[in-house]
Formats: sequence, structure tokens, C-alpha cells
Amino acid sequence: MLPQVTLPASLAMLVEVFGSCFTVPTLATFRVLLAGLIAQTGRRTVCGMLLGAGVAEWMPHDRAHRFFSQAAWSIDQVGLALARLIVDRLVPAGVGLQVAVDDTLFRRRGKTVHHAFWTHDGSQPGNVTARGNRWVIVGLVVTLPVCRRPVCLPILFRLWAGKGSASPVELARTLVGLLARAFPDRSVHVAADAAYHGRPLRDLPDRITWTTRLARNAVLFHLPPPRTGRRGRPRTKGERIGSPVQAATHAPWRQATVTRYGHTTTVHTAELACLWYGAFGTRPGRLILVRDTGRTTILALFTTDTITSVEQVIARYAGRWSIEVAIETAKGPMGIGQARNRVALAVQRTVPFSMIVMSLVIVWYALAGHHPNDITDRRTRQPWYACKTEPSFEDMIAKLRRTIIAARFLPEHPGQATPEQINAVHLAWASAAA
Repeated sequence: MLPQVTLPASLAMLVEVFGSCFTVPTLATFRVLLAGLIAQTGRRTVCGMLLGAGVAEWMPHDRAHRFFSQAAWSIDQVGLALARLIVDRLVPAGVGLQVAVDDTLFRRRGKTVHHAFWTHDGSQPGNVTARGNRWVIVGLVVTLPVCRRPVCLPILFRLWAGKGSASPVELARTLVGLLARAFPDRSVHVAADAAYHGRPLRDLPDRITWTTRLARNAVLFHLPPPRTGRRGRPRTKGERIGSPVQAATHAPWRQATVTRYGHTTTVHTAELACLWYGAFGTRPGRLILVRDTGRTTILALFTTDTITSVEQVIARYAGRWSIEVAIETAKGPMGIGQARNRVALAVQRTVPFSMIVMSLVIVWYALAGHHPNDITDRRTRQPWYACKTEPSFEDMIAKLRRTIIAARFLPEHPGQATPEQINAVHLAWASAAA
């Protein structure tokens, strides 16, 4: 039996929600790799996770690799367990779920890497292609008490299998369906960029709404007229409206106050009930046009949500940017994608596992880790951050690392470490390194 890795009580309580996803031995490995991924400041390879957990001397490295490549567990089940934790603790009862969808490329080399293809790399400026694994990611967008801007917590993932397989839109539709079935009493409001529209979204249930940016060449139509009572097939769409630019020339504009990216601003908006027949078929929706004050550029959105106010739909779409921030955080401070595995199951699990751990770090900080002095301490140590008012992900994971280290060396006092305990550990490490 693998010895238990000491976790602080505040983190151990959150890890308990994953107990039903694993067997007892696999859960022990999960705890080790989770703690190691958080504590590791170097390369986040699988062996790097063992080094971060401090178990490299007594835990066989092949056990860690088998966790990803052979063990019997489901990444969907783990992601849904995290989703239930987020909804139970961070989303008010009865409120619909805000969901962001996007895809990204984790670059990989080697001819034998599972499902590695040459494809567009949206994380680089310009029309760049690169070889690697392309992931479709679904995240819950929540408002944390410690941050002004919405935060995206990735929970569900699908690996694109290349041309001729299910498209990213189809994969996103599958993941959103999984999430909706897990929360049958909640509405699900999805926001995605302009790439996410098309036939796979025509059969969405009524309680799932989809908001996306309109393509320039999109053709809109008025809603179908009422039935005439005559024989024959009734009309499925009304008169042609045209492109978003053509619709904007005749739209009635008004001023509106919206909250986007943590700021409240005044914009000009217009809306029109319509059909985007080529993408969503006969499902009615709305064209929403947004123009910032003093600018001529128009943002054209299409949403299947016919009830929510224009201001809320605009804020919802603006919240989609949080998944871009999450992806950048995953590739940067979290070091996701550095694992060098190649076989199918390992490739399909390692990136999602790491992003789930990243989401868990944010959840832990929001529920148990935040302290008002965190920002003050950071600004004292790094005075050039004169405008810093809220924690970054680096602050969150650094706080959790210190808490894990303190729990490892001071197990008689589990829980969040005090500053005195953290200082004692730092002094001990400095003495050992001298």
C-alpha cells in the first residue's frame, strides 16, 4: 500500500470529492501527483510531479506513469466531480451555469505521440500552424469573492482526433451535454468564439443557450411568419435580413450600461429577433450589436437566449475571455503540456488532469486560502506592483505550496499554515541548503 501524502486539511477536504472516481490505491497515487504538480516549481513532467511531492526516493516512477496510461478511471467523471464541487460552493442556488468553450494546441514532437497533428495554433499571433495535441476545453465561469473579473475553471476536455473525425464544435456539444445532464435542475449558458457554430448545435435542449460572435459572411433571416392554414409545407424562415453589417444599418440603437472585464462602461446596443438559419436552423435567436462609445467598430453577437437582457448577454460573452486567461495560465505558470507521454490513454489524461488541478488550486484559494494580507505582503516584497489589488494565479499557487510544505513538515498541526510555521520551514530549508 502506498503511504499517504500529507495534505493540509483545507485541501484534503476538497480532494475527498474525487474519492468515488478511483480505487483506493489509485486515489493514493492521485493525491501524490496532485500534491507534486502543485509543489513542483521545475518541469511538470510525470517524474517532476514525484519530485514535487517529495516521494521520488520510495515511490516507483512506473506507478505514476501507469496512473495515466493504464489505471481504470475516467477523466469525465473526475471533471464532473470537480464541477459539482464548484457549483455547490461557488454558484448560488437556482442560478444558471455560465460556461465558456474554446480549443487550444499543446505543442508536441515525435512521430509516435497519440493524435498529434499539424493544425492552427491560436495562441500565437498570425496564421501559425504547429504540430501537437489540440484540445477542446469547457470551463465554468464563476465570480470569486477575491477577484473583480470572472474566472474560468476548466472541467471537461476532449482531444481532437484529426481531420475526418468529430469536429471541435461536435466535441464541444458533447461536453456541454455531459455537463447539462449532470445538473438537470440548472440552465446552461454557453459563450464561445466565432468558430463555434454549425449543425451540431441545432438540437440543443431549450435550457442550453449558446452565444457566439457572428461570422462576417453570416446570413440572417427574420422569424418565420405565422401559418396561413393553406396546404403545403409551412415556411421555416422569414425574409432575408442579410449580413450583420447590413442589419446594423437599419437597427435602432440605444445606450446601455454593461459590466465587462471588471469595469462598468456605457455602450450603444441594438437587438433584433432573427434566425441564423445556416448555423442554428429554425431555433429562434437574437442578433445583438455592440458599439463602444467613440468607436465605429461593431461587435455582432448571436444568442439563442431570447429572455435574458441585452446587458447580461454582453457581460456573459465578455466573460468568455476568462477561458483565454485560463489557457494562458495553464501553459505558463502551471506548466501544463510539459509531460512527455505518447501512448493514447496517457495523452488523453495528462493535460486534463493538470488543468483540473489548476482549477482546484483556484477553488482552494477562494474557499480557504485567501487572506487580506496576501496582497499587502506581495506589494511589500515587490513594490513595483503599485496597482496590484487582487491575487493572481501565481499568488494562489504559491500560497498553496507553502501550506502543503507546512503540512508536510508540521503534520501535528494540519490545516492552513501560519506565517510563523511557514517561516520556520523556510529557515530549515535555508539551513539545509547552506
